[in-house]
Amino acid sequence: MLFLLLLFYFTQCFQNTVLVWLPCLYLWVCGPIYLIYLHSHNHGYICMSHLNKAKTAVGLLLWIICWSDVFYSFWERSHGSSVLAPVHLVSPTLLGLTMLLAALLVQYERMKGVRSSGVMLIYWLLALLCATVTFRSRILQVLDQTLTVSVWRYTTFYCYYTLLLVALFLSSLTDQPPLFSQAVKDPNPCPELGASFLSRISFWWITRIMVEGYKCPLEEKDLWSLNPEDCSQRVVPQLVHRWKAECQKVIRSEQKTLYSPKTAQHSECKNAQAVESEILIVKTPLKTKEPSLFLALCLTFGPYFLVSCFYKIIQDILMFVGPEILRLLIDFVINSSAPTWHGYFYTALLFSCTSVQSLILQKYFHVCFVSGMRLRTAIIGAVYRKALVISSTARRTSTVGEMVNLMSVDAQRFMDLITYINMIWSAPLQVVLALYFLWQNLGPSVLAGVAVMVLMVPVNAVIAMKTKTYQVAQMKSKDTRIKLMNEMLNGIKVLKLYAWELAFKDKVSEIRESELRVLKKAAYLGAVSTFTWVCAPFLVALSTFTVYILINKNNVLDAQKAFVSLALFNILRFPLNMLPMVISSMVQASVSLRRLRVFLSHEELQEDSVEHQAAAALHSVSIVNGFFSWSRTEPPTLKRLNVCIPEGSLVAVVGHVGSGKSSLLSALLGEMDKLEGTVAVKGSVAYVPQQAWIQNSTLRDNIMFGQERREAWYQLVVEACALQPDLEILPAGDKTEIGEKGVNLSGGQKQRVSLARAVYCERAVYLLDDPLSAVDAHVGKHIFDQVIGPQGLLKDKTRVLVTNGFNYLPQVDLILVMSQGEVTEMGSYQQLMATEGAFSEFLRTYTAVDYTGNNGMAHYKLSQQNVIILFHCLFSNPGPCVRNLSKLSQPNKEGQNVRLKTENPEVGKLMEADKANVGRVQLSVFWAYLKAVGFFLSCISLLLFLTHHLLSLFSNYWLSLWTDDPVVNGTQPDRLMRLGVYSGLGLSQGVAVFGYSLSVSIGGILASRVLHQSMLYDILRSPMSFFERTPSGNLVNRFAKEMDTIDSVIPSIIKMFIGSMFNVLGACVVILIATPLVAIIIPFLGLLYFFVQRFYVASSRQLKRLESVSRSPIYSHFNETLLGTSVIRAFGEQARFIYESDRRVDHNQKAYYPGIVANRWLAVRLEFVGNCIVSFAALFAVIARESLSPGIMGLSISYALQLTASLTWLVRMSSDIETNIVAVERVKEYTDTEKEAEWKHKCPPIPPRWPTNGCIDIRGFGLRYRHDLDLAIRNMTIKINGGEKVGIVGRTGAGKSSLTLGLFRIIEGAEGHIFIDGVDIAQLGLHDLRSRITIIPQDPVLFSGSLRMNLDPFDNYDDDDVWRALELSHLKTFVSGLPDGLSHECSEGGENLSVGQRQLLCLARALLRKTKILVLDEATAAVDPETDKLIQSTIRSQFEDCTVLTIAHRLNTIMDYNRVLVLDRGEIAEFDTPSHLITKRGAFHSMAKDAGLV
Repeated sequence: MLFLLLLFYFTQCFQNTVLVWLPCLYLWVCGPIYLIYLHSHNHGYICMSHLNKAKTAVGLLLWIICWSDVFYSFWERSHGSSVLAPVHLVSPTLLGLTMLLAALLVQYERMKGVRSSGVMLIYWLLALLCATVTFRSRILQVLDQTLTVSVWRYTTFYCYYTLLLVALFLSSLTDQPPLFSQAVKDPNPCPELGASFLSRISFWWITRIMVEGYKCPLEEKDLWSLNPEDCSQRVVPQLVHRWKAECQKVIRSEQKTLYSPKTAQHSECKNAQAVESEILIVKTPLKTKEPSLFLALCLTFGPYFLVSCFYKIIQDILMFVGPEILRLLIDFVINSSAPTWHGYFYTALLFSCTSVQSLILQKYFHVCFVSGMRLRTAIIGAVYRKALVISSTARRTSTVGEMVNLMSVDAQRFMDLITYINMIWSAPLQVVLALYFLWQNLGPSVLAGVAVMVLMVPVNAVIAMKTKTYQVAQMKSKDTRIKLMNEMLNGIKVLKLYAWELAFKDKVSEIRESELRVLKKAAYLGAVSTFTWVCAPFLVALSTFTVYILINKNNVLDAQKAFVSLALFNILRFPLNMLPMVISSMVQASVSLRRLRVFLSHEELQEDSVEHQAAAALHSVSIVNGFFSWSRTEPPTLKRLNVCIPEGSLVAVVGHVGSGKSSLLSALLGEMDKLEGTVAVKGSVAYVPQQAWIQNSTLRDNIMFGQERREAWYQLVVEACALQPDLEILPAGDKTEIGEKGVNLSGGQKQRVSLARAVYCERAVYLLDDPLSAVDAHVGKHIFDQVIGPQGLLKDKTRVLVTNGFNYLPQVDLILVMSQGEVTEMGSYQQLMATEGAFSEFLRTYTAVDYTGNNGMAHYKLSQQNVIILFHCLFSNPGPCVRNLSKLSQPNKEGQNVRLKTENPEVGKLMEADKANVGRVQLSVFWAYLKAVGFFLSCISLLLFLTHHLLSLFSNYWLSLWTDDPVVNGTQPDRLMRLGVYSGLGLSQGVAVFGYSLSVSIGGILASRVLHQSMLYDILRSPMSFFERTPSGNLVNRFAKEMDTIDSVIPSIIKMFIGSMFNVLGACVVILIATPLVAIIIPFLGLLYFFVQRFYVASSRQLKRLESVSRSPIYSHFNETLLGTSVIRAFGEQARFIYESDRRVDHNQKAYYPGIVANRWLAVRLEFVGNCIVSFAALFAVIARESLSPGIMGLSISYALQLTASLTWLVRMSSDIETNIVAVERVKEYTDTEKEAEWKHKCPPIPPRWPTNGCIDIRGFGLRYRHDLDLAIRNMTIKINGGEKVGIVGRTGAGKSSLTLGLFRIIEGAEGHIFIDGVDIAQLGLHDLRSRITIIPQDPVLFSGSLRMNLDPFDNYDDDDVWRALELSHLKTFVSGLPDGLSHECSEGGENLSVGQRQLLCLARALLRKTKILVLDEATAAVDPETDKLIQSTIRSQFEDCTVLTIAHRLNTIMDYNRVLVLDRGEIAEFDTPSHLITKRGAFHSMAKDAGLV
């Protein structure tokens, strides 16, 4: 109302012209733009509702009233004597046309689905405000001049005014949803879509979820669906389309400059170098233009983001209203003759401007955060899509760790930047405006301040350049660390069996230390940077004041000049502080941008490398003169291939280890670079890889692989693939969840599920990479007969079978014999035997080994034998492995339970999803972080913070005293003394700032080191059951995203939180000293502030937890996809996997979006509290102006103006601390999980060379997988003498693997003891035990790094020993032929070696360790019979005096062993020499008969 007091002075002419035309001008200017916007943004069609009818009716009534005024003017003109002014015709006419436009806009909005219009609400508000001035004038006129009043005009005006009120009320309501709206179908739509304009600008629409979150912790079901325009389906394709357009532009420009068009033939962005994306830059002879990812991002997200620029300009202008009002208020205090209402008016104006500024600022931030969210969605989607199509060469340079970092850390960098990117132009604008107003206040003296700012620019530039260098180095270390962690988690079982945890822990720690060294350098740099940021505004002020008082002794620094300047300097502080931060963020984002561009520019698989022929083609598969390589820079892996396979035939591919069998299938799939020739495949393809790829999903989903459920066919496939017995054993049948990489399935089961998937999908061509090597003999025969063979389910399909088992060869149509990447022989079995070539000679040599009798099955694979032991323990929760044999002793009961289990899928749950904690973060979490920082350092930091703010407070108080100094003869006598003290106080602040910045950053690094080391140690100490239950994505997320938060985010948030807290306390103290009356209001506002903050944090904290929990599945799915890209591509299932990835990202953003809106909700309400404090400070200053000095009042108001921002920042930082400290909570949560026994025991000491004999004495041993389950092994009592060779055999599920797990204490024994050379292994440290015995495991696991590191990670042996081990494992020729020899880099997971070569490397490890006890766990599954024989002879010669336990898969390999242990249902069935066992005609005789050995 005070605003209206001023409007009383507007003249009648002004009221009839400007106040009428202003709203009209607004609508006619905005109308066309708004119409264009509506035309291009159709949200649907809203049916005519009562609300819409009312809006239209009001608009038309207003139009009628305006036109009635026009007609009345004409009538008056024709009947009256006096000449009417033209304004009485022009204004109603213009107003009438505007009202008609308003009514039409209301209808057009309805047709375009707009439920609440901001444009119209602002118009009605503006029209009402302007009419209110006229309304008041008319009332006064009626009271003063009753006789001159025109009854008609007054009546129409009052009707007009009433209808404006009605129109404003109606426009603040929301219309019904459009027809066919997504919100109608959605069970939990985002309320933003249906919110009114007022609700949107005040973020009132989120209040419901905030109330729910305050009452009880939020859960996933409480979250709304994403808005359609924020979903991956809409966002990602836009970026991908723009990026492809940029790539095409580059290709076209390159083709114009090339003489030969052949040079640029494949991949979108061939010339982008496949390099380590952090530092390495490959110099090319000709500089090629790179596609611009930045331009693609701008074109995709720029239009929406430009809205934020509009908001920012308005907010920047409003920011300078505060100092101007402060100047007027100081004038008001100094000028005692000024009317009191001026003071009240200035106070009301201050409150109005700051409130509007708050609303606009929050709207600006909202647009920025939504843009950042969309950007992250687009980046994750683009990286995922690219990962599905990059070539094998590119896969070598972009590791899983790097790709995960692109998705997590780099995408986050973009999100952080986009919030502040506008400061690049906004900061200079604010600086220019501030300098303009300073010039008005202090004149040319301000140039001194400008000079200081210019000098700061090179300092900030140097800091930014160094920051970029450190950023690149840190990201490189981070990528390497995550890559190594990923490999360790994938190969954790091998680490435990070999007792290599400490070696790999040291490797991770070494990388981490290099990362922390870079962080420490960045911390020093950050401290210097903070020092310059804080000192810059002060130095600008100091230099300006110094020059001002020195250039002329009559220049007096009074309160108005000092505090208006100080308010402007405070405004100047923000852009000067932010600009270096923005530059730093831009530097970080530019590093991320380049990494992302390099990745997205990687070479892709050739789409045309395999021609998919029409149905009329003669051959099902054909290769003509084919040359293939895994990289174009390497010599061809496959050479001179000419193969034609008729439709419906069964083709076997045989050859030695590394001869190119698997590569041939990869060539047919298009996974290799085709250098020459043609490849054609007729029809769709199914692929069964050598190492089965299993998804973390139910068994049914793994088999169906996204296809429709056809029950009859499904049952047929399950039975043919010998999976029916497994389904009966699994806790929930085919609804049982399978863990990551199939951890709860045996090798044979995994392979059969993989085969069942291919069969179920019914494709024309089947590429089978040795699927029978991982199954028992009788199962292998069943599968060949029922699925692959001439009478199997696939008899009419084309089948290419890679195999090392020659027993199936007589039944195939065609055999390809491969050697060194070439097909050396080709023909039917009979033809090849008749040609007397290498194949027939080889077959005759080894047929006695591998092919005898009718069954001819000698592939007797260990892992399949694990199937029958129940998975009950693992699924019911924390059991380490899968099998619980004892249930088999009650077959009837088990049989009754099968159906019951199948009907309850919950029984089959295995993986433990990341769970969000609820309620407040425990104080113990904060205490853990504080302990990690160090108590002493924490106290020092706090003391320095306090010192800085006390100095700051005192320096400003000193300035107020200076301004109150009396003026003597036109000058202030003590001005030089005042100036000296003021500058000394400022420089002391700088020193304190440097100190606290450094101490907090160093403390953060110390905490990071402690927390990372503690988590790494805790995870490595966890038992195998922990890794089988916990998705690797959860653990990778801890080491990637959560550690990044602890490294970078938490220290800076702590700094800002403490700074904001002291700023708020300082401001309150100053305001209370200046105007004690504020003490009445501050407690009330403080309570309101506290309530709003607690109300907000309850929901914000939980939303952060939900967001953090839903982030892990994105990375888990991505990891899983990367392991199975060849399978996904072969089946053509890319679209389904992309959809699943998008769904998980959207699910994550569902928790993130309410979090950012909640921030805005909080800021609007807190800024309102702050604005109230400012207004009350000004109001009480106006009331007490007689007793206030101008200096104290200036100090009070200038602090009050800062208070709003400080208060908002304080709450934001306090909530950020609580939400980000969740990272510490999640890192620490593995401290309390179950741990293995100690790695080392000091007492009792064991002899240095133990075991010396290798004697194993097992006495009454039994083990169970969980304390509440029956024994999986029972009553095991045997003695194995030193040097004995013992074969361990048994039908599926007999407990062979359980025995080895017990021997290595992967599972601790439940009863009895195992003695090795008289020492009870239960009394030993795990490393003492595991490092003294050796196993060659079933899965050959390698780690990225040199071959030497893979053989000897501790560097215990010299090169001669290593070469000797390689020679004995038949790898010396291969390794010596490599360019780098022992330094040859193995790719991630050893993917650049064949499975057989990896298995031989595992043998080399065992030969190098050469312990007295060796366990072979199906160690020769992936090698051909010739290599198998060589391995067996090596083991017999090299381990002649050692105890060897072999879990047999080919029974012929153990026929010459000393004794054979036959297990059945976890107990000893037979234990004797092979010859005696065969004579006894027991269980062993039966198995030998199955294998064709008797």
